[in-house]
Amino acid sequence: MVDDRTQRNPEYSNVMQELQCKLDAVHSNHSLWYRTDASQMETDSESSGRLTGRVTVYTIVGCTHCLRAKSRLKDLGLPFCEVDVNEHSAVGQKIRELTGRSSVPQIFFNNIHVGGNDDFQKLPAEELQRLINIVKEEPLLLDAPPLQVEGSKEHDGDHKEGAAELCEALRRLILKLYADHLSADGKFVDYKAMAKSQTFEKYCELAIQLQRVELEIMSREEKLAFFINIYNTLVIHGHMKMGSPKNMWQRYRFFNYVSYLIGGAVFTLQDIENGILRGNRKGVAQLMRPFSKGDPRLQIALPDAEPLIHFALNCGAKGCPPIKTYTAKDIDNQLRTAAEAFLENDDGCQINSAKGEVQLSQIFKWYKVDFGDTDEKLLQWILNHMGNSPKKKELDALIQAASYTVLYLPYDWSTNRKD
Repeated sequence: MVDDRTQRNPEYSNVMQELQCKLDAVHSNHSLWYRTDASQMETDSESSGRLTGRVTVYTIVGCTHCLRAKSRLKDLGLPFCEVDVNEHSAVGQKIRELTGRSSVPQIFFNNIHVGGNDDFQKLPAEELQRLINIVKEEPLLLDAPPLQVEGSKEHDGDHKEGAAELCEALRRLILKLYADHLSADGKFVDYKAMAKSQTFEKYCELAIQLQRVELEIMSREEKLAFFINIYNTLVIHGHMKMGSPKNMWQRYRFFNYVSYLIGGAVFTLQDIENGILRGNRKGVAQLMRPFSKGDPRLQIALPDAEPLIHFALNCGAKGCPPIKTYTAKDIDNQLRTAAEAFLENDDGCQINSAKGEVQLSQIFKWYKVDFGDTDEKLLQWILNHMGNSPKKKELDALIQAASYTVLYLPYDWSTNRKD
């Protein structure tokens, strides 16, 4: 949905032009988001002068590090252009090539690459002021980072007929629900407001048509994106219709009974996570695999467990990763980015070099078989999926010294309901 503030406030459009954000690049839903409030922009423009250059922030929805970086920019009174690399995979690939990093955010002042949130927050005052002066006084150069990639057809409006079209329609409704009722960091849901919304009513009507989806013809990438998105929305749907589980028994019932009819078969949350996305492996405290040999749903299951799904699935608890939506086109990069963001956060991984301790989310304990059956393999997997950061260097040093203890952090099972 293109931001309609340009229609309600002509001054907003004028400021956008002044900042050279090239709004003609906005050619589809969520193509380019300008995150600074119009009234704040006017105040900044008067007090600190208009920007001749541009601050560009490459992000994904729900990334806490992105939120911190954007908050800092707003505190500094700096307008910025934000590009969601999940929505623009071609731009994301270009930025990875330019920076050598796949984590977000990636921040540029004109064509100068500052780095991620940690790099930005730790800038010395003199260097920060130098960068601010550059974007205030110097125009963009030809080698400035892109807002879109020429020739890219990421949002050309061309959709496959039938099931693929239904999946895309559902994804867009999910995006709308999340935009309206999800906290900025993707951690909390306003269930009450969502239950009353017309968008949720439309989603429920469309979800009935999931029974006609042809799962058998989906590719691996399509199954990953489809079932992750459906899982996260089904959790929210279940919380609204059944209430939030408050103890172990209620959680067991919730994940084994809340379900959708998809492609003519019933899929519970347990079936989706452990049957489809984990290659029909036993779940936590499960004695049997979700699908027996004669179960037709076994033909839909992915051939192998996909470890990265654990950083995309949100079970409705505060300890879960943020809620996002995923697309088949660039699903592997999107999942890897989600894993990097999760591992950078202290809820996912903490390193105490002095004590030789690596403290991890319980997710790594519950699903250790997906990451490696030994502590050494588990930590090597984590190291390989971390972004370049001081935490990664600390972990690498502990692994090289072969002197570490793996501990697991308490898991916050309280509901992600927004009060």
